[in-house]
Amino acid sequence: MAGSQRVYKQKIRATQTLKKVFRAMELIAASRITKARQAAQGADPYTRALIRAVSAVSSHANLDHPLITGRADTQRVAVLAVTSDRGMAGAYSATVLRETERLLQQLEEEGKDPVLYVSGRRGEGYFRFRGRDIAQSWTGGSDSPDADRAKEIADTLLGAFLAPVEEGGVSEVHVVYTQFVSMVSQVPEVRRMLPLEVVEGVTPPGQDPLPLYEFEPGPDEVLDALLPMYVRRRIHTQLLMAAASELAARQQAMHTATENAEDLIRDYTRLANSARQADITSEITEIVSGADALASSR
Repeated sequence: MAGSQRVYKQKIRATQTLKKVFRAMELIAASRITKARQAAQGADPYTRALIRAVSAVSSHANLDHPLITGRADTQRVAVLAVTSDRGMAGAYSATVLRETERLLQQLEEEGKDPVLYVSGRRGEGYFRFRGRDIAQSWTGGSDSPDADRAKEIADTLLGAFLAPVEEGGVSEVHVVYTQFVSMVSQVPEVRRMLPLEVVEGVTPPGQDPLPLYEFEPGPDEVLDALLPMYVRRRIHTQLLMAAASELAARQQAMHTATENAEDLIRDYTRLANSARQADITSEITEIVSGADALASSR
């Protein structure tokens, strides 16, 4: 039974070490989630202002812009999956990958040819293991995306959308990411980024009409500059939302792991105490039996 005590004590020490690691990761995620949440939610006012500017320009411009009208000369469709670089975040990446697989299957059933782009090591490893071709991937900084990374991804997707058919051009661009709702709720989202849909060009009833502007050099030229800027900003906002969701999911997962480690430590401690009591009982029994044997021999 002494061997059982040693085994349980080793398990207790190992679990205590894991508990410290889980607790440290929980505290790190908790310290970063506030900044990530503020960055994600703070991007919304700028994005809304940019949408309103695009709407104002589009109401005066020719809407034959390629980013709005789309194209019908190819069945290729770009799909960007936004996952994490590291694990220990519960089902965060698995949920995005499941939605991406569903979207890819849906596009294939519609007779389209999906082209896969991936952000994050978890997604890259998942699709490469399953033999799916990846047009391009980005790794590093999934929980703290910067504007340069967002611009690189957006420019790549814009280039694919505007490229000729013979150079691998695509007719649509979809993004699969996780929308941050609250600390306990992160929802996977599938958004079609291109071609764009201008939904605020018509003034709703009861609201003031859009103000009149004078565009220099002209509305079409201004729209040429605003639409790529709008796409880059949307991509950046989605990356920020995904980062906040990843940190929130990691904090929750590590909090649960810490609690589970505490439960294991209590269980192992109880089992170790039971083994110790059994050893003591066995030793007492042996002593009493020996004493009885000596008394009988006299």
